Amino acid sequence: MTRTGIGYDVHQLADGEKLIIGGVEIPSPIGSVGHSDGDALIHAVVDALLGAAALGDIGQFFPSEDETWKGASSSHFLADTVKRIGDAGFSINNVDATIILQTPKLAEYISQMKYNLAYSMQVDESQVSVKATTTDRLGFVGDGSGWAVQAVATLIV
Repeated sequence: MTRTGIGYDVHQLADGEKLIIGGVEIPSPIGSVGHSDGDALIHAVVDALLGAAALGDIGQFFPSEDETWKGASSSHFLADTVKRIGDAGFSINNVDATIILQTPKLAEYISQMKYNLAYSMQVDESQVSVKATTTDRLGFVGDGSGWAVQAVATLIV
């Protein structure tokens, strides 16, 4: 049996915050505002995995209201989620994610993001795709006030 889930996350961008994407700190004057480390890539992947396994969403397990997760590394969320889906009898077949960010450019960091995701999910890098795009200066992403990520995960039993 094959199951598919979709994840989506959006974070505000602000001066003085760190920009962490896929566990990689990107040099940037602006960063992601979030209760944890604001890593929207990992948050979207977690939601895609949980959705594919029909286990809920990231907020059920790591709520923003819980001070335990304040400033936490999102890599912890991903490792915990992988254990949950494994306990439910699923294995990760593939994860595909698209980062939507106007600036900075991410091409030189994509391979490290893929490695970090694959490592946290305990899968081969060939099972992970990470892409980046802009919105050609349209909307909240284009004006630099936020960024988004879409992710799709496929699980097998």
